[in-house]
Amino acid sequence: MTENAWTRWPSREALGPAESSGARRLLGWVVRGLVLGMLLWGVFTGGHVRGWGAIGAAAGVLLAAFFSWALYRTTLTHRLLPSLALMTALLTVAVAAQTVGFRVPALVIWCGCAVTALERLPIAAAVPVATVALASYAAVNDDAWLTTAVTTGGLALAGYVLRLDAEARGNAQRLLVQERAARAAEADSAALAERARIARDIHDVLAHSLSAQLVHLEAARLLIERGADREQILERVVAARGMARDGLAETRHSLSALRGELTPLEDFLAQLVSTTDNAEATITGERSPLPAEASQAVRRVAQEALTNVRKHATGAKVRLWLEYGEHQVTLVVRDSGGPPGDLAGAGAGYGLLGMRERAELLGGSLEAGPDEEGFVVSLKVPV
Repeated sequence: MTENAWTRWPSREALGPAESSGARRLLGWVVRGLVLGMLLWGVFTGGHVRGWGAIGAAAGVLLAAFFSWALYRTTLTHRLLPSLALMTALLTVAVAAQTVGFRVPALVIWCGCAVTALERLPIAAAVPVATVALASYAAVNDDAWLTTAVTTGGLALAGYVLRLDAEARGNAQRLLVQERAARAAEADSAALAERARIARDIHDVLAHSLSAQLVHLEAARLLIERGADREQILERVVAARGMARDGLAETRHSLSALRGELTPLEDFLAQLVSTTDNAEATITGERSPLPAEASQAVRRVAQEALTNVRKHATGAKVRLWLEYGEHQVTLVVRDSGGPPGDLAGAGAGYGLLGMRERAELLGGSLEAGPDEEGFVVSLKVPV
């Protein structure tokens, strides 16, 4: 049968004690203790039952308390038949109490059954149980009919209001659990994104530094194989040593960037072109601080582009433009073309792909390709 408003149980979050505040749980236990104490007091102070009869009546009250505790457990686990069986047992205890003259305990049990049924059972089962309990209460109660009607109506309304309150608390608890799970997932996602960013930065530094060293070391190897003179070989080795030194400096710079200690972008680009032959930089627009991710993207793309020029266009002139716009920063690296170096085909070929992925992660774009003279790389990053 399809579950609907009539057959749906109150949620376990609504029925369970863990979703209630400490004050609410304490109040509930106080109320239960007072009701049990009043019932036992009524049994032992009743004048018409003495001795073993009073002890038997007290045992009946304790049995009703046990049935109530068991009913709490079965409704918490959404077991309908055991819950209905326990409700029937409680109503039977009330009838027995009324039969032997314990009218007040019987009225209390009938009222409690009605309220509990409306609060904890599916509506389709709660309405018949509450109807039987309140009808029994009305039949035995000797108050005026209007008072009895108001009392039974108030009890029914109280049970339904308690149900709505419990369901509201259960819904709030589920939303809280979902929010906590979402926050945990967001934190995990942020941690993964940060790890990916660190991995990209380390990769960019190593790829730039090691590939530049590889160019010079491989050139030195080729010179040795061709029998070049000592000065040419030494020049390449010294250049490789310089690249290693620059790589260490870039690694320190990347670690500083990860700690949020970025040097100004203009200074970085000026230093970068100063270590590249036939390169110059032009910066236009109103200069303003960039977010760390955008600044890192510009730095890494500039490094990768100049490395590619060294590998694929030996001796080419390089022009680097950095333009600060209102909503984006644009970097253009253009070379004049030149003969490929000895290692034009070296490397895995992931440089341009890595630059493009870095730009797209920031909502920007990267275009790279030949132009009239040489090769041009254009990066646009929103800020």
